[in-house]
Amino acid sequence: MTVLLVHGLGRTPLSLLGLAAALRRAGHRTVFFGYSPTLEPLDRIVRRLADRLRRLARPGRPVGLVGHSLGGLLLRLALPAVPDLRVHRLVMLGTPNRSSGLARLASRVFLFRWLTRGCGRFLACPDTIPALPAPAVPYTLVAGTAGPRGRWSPFGDEPNDGVVAVGEVPIRDEDRPVLVPALHTWLMDHPAARAAVLAAMMT
Repeated sequence: MTVLLVHGLGRTPLSLLGLAAALRRAGHRTVFFGYSPTLEPLDRIVRRLADRLRRLARPGRPVGLVGHSLGGLLLRLALPAVPDLRVHRLVMLGTPNRSSGLARLASRVFLFRWLTRGCGRFLACPDTIPALPAPAVPYTLVAGTAGPRGRWSPFGDEPNDGVVAVGEVPIRDEDRPVLVPALHTWLMDHPAARAAVLAAMMT
């Protein structure tokens, strides 16, 4: 099966090479989608991703989709434009499906706003992400829990991966993410996260 991997904000496809290697060892073909939030408006990124999904849809075979952080949201934005794509499973790693509290804090800083442009505004808006329709495809959510907790943490005592709180990951109230003791930036490299991705592509 072909699996498309989409990286997160501030990363590149290189960040997913280890996960891609694990998928290839399991017999899957991997392809990547790259983007630059600094150089591209959000709507153009989503259009390009939808075009990539259309090309994957042409053979008519099921595909797997993996998005890290913002990558998961980009896939959610692009999927409705490609209704004929047969998605075996969408896996979102540390994706803030209920908006990002940390992005709202970071949006007060000019450098964050300049580097992330429309993608940063999308992440920081408290209403935009919750208004997205739930995916019409099977999905698996993975959340990290190795972030700081306590008095000096921006997350308080809530489990988090250092960037996204576990409570920000579910799409529906009944969702139960796979919990992994990893930090956000390296979530895709944790053995438990890779195992969750491989299991999702097999079920």
